[in-house]
Amino acid sequence: MTEQIKKKKKNIIVLSSMGIAVVLLFFISLFVGSSSMKFKDAFYALFGQGQNNYIIIMQKIRLPRAIAALFVGAGLAISGLIMQTTLSNEMASPSTLGVSNAATFGANVSIIVLSGGFLITGNNAANIITSSNAYATSALAFVFAFASILITLGLSKLKAMNKSTLILAGIAMGTMWTALTSLLQFYATDVSLGAAVVWTFGDLARATYKIDIIIAVVVVLSSIAFGILSNKYNAMLSGDDMARSVGIQTERFRFISLLIASLITAICIANLGIIGFVGIVCPHIAKRIFGHDHKLTIPGSILIGSILLLLSDTLARTVGNGTAIPVGIITSLVGAPFFLYIIFRKKRGGEIA
Repeated sequence: MTEQIKKKKKNIIVLSSMGIAVVLLFFISLFVGSSSMKFKDAFYALFGQGQNNYIIIMQKIRLPRAIAALFVGAGLAISGLIMQTTLSNEMASPSTLGVSNAATFGANVSIIVLSGGFLITGNNAANIITSSNAYATSALAFVFAFASILITLGLSKLKAMNKSTLILAGIAMGTMWTALTSLLQFYATDVSLGAAVVWTFGDLARATYKIDIIIAVVVVLSSIAFGILSNKYNAMLSGDDMARSVGIQTERFRFISLLIASLITAICIANLGIIGFVGIVCPHIAKRIFGHDHKLTIPGSILIGSILLLLSDTLARTVGNGTAIPVGIITSLVGAPFFLYIIFRKKRGGEIA
């Protein structure tokens, strides 16, 4: 009993430390960047006082993207954890069900076909700028991403809702969306193709307060739901038979869990582009620290996701020599080596950790 109390206290201390780290990194991200602003000027500008250009930087650029980093990191991390648990696959991530591929196709339809491509504006950069609509692009990306989720889950339903069928259906759907995207890009003009490629870069600079509110509401409500169901996710770790023995309808539970996790991913990607590896890296770090108890790994993944994206965005804004690098590039550079580490690190039984 004493050992359990010590372990519980240790976990509370670690989670509290992570929470403090998130708060500190949030404020650091506001006051660090390529601008020559002094701390005092930045502080006053944050509250609408001082030079107008400083106020714009703090209130219109840094604050919205810091809020986005906070919630997008948390959302992608918790999505990855839930997918890994429900699919019993340590390699599962928000892209497993083809969500990212579908969102990319939807954005390409908006940019290449409807607003800036060969059907309307031709090879004219000015036309693309005046005719494109960021909200329309995000909306279409979300529509295709969510449609892909429903199709994938529906296809797997036809042959029982088992984990292998879901993963295979997700791979097939992802490949199809990628092929359709390539087909669109093959016929695109140079300018519209460039705009479509730029959209795929995960970039928090697109964040606005409106986008932040939408993402925050979805992530917070979903995280609360996952937390309430943490005992059921713990039961799922022991296999479907064990989960059924304690009254869980595994197929329905998996369907709903993946639907919510994919919804979070679709909202984030549709508005800010593809931010890779957060959904696979953060849950693994949480499991290494806390084990597999979802009462701990759910809040742990959320906090680690926020930490990773806040750090990555701060780095992206400071190393670009005046130009912020898309945060998706930073997370991929960090995540790829970690992904390789996961692949080659094996347990005694020969399974991937």
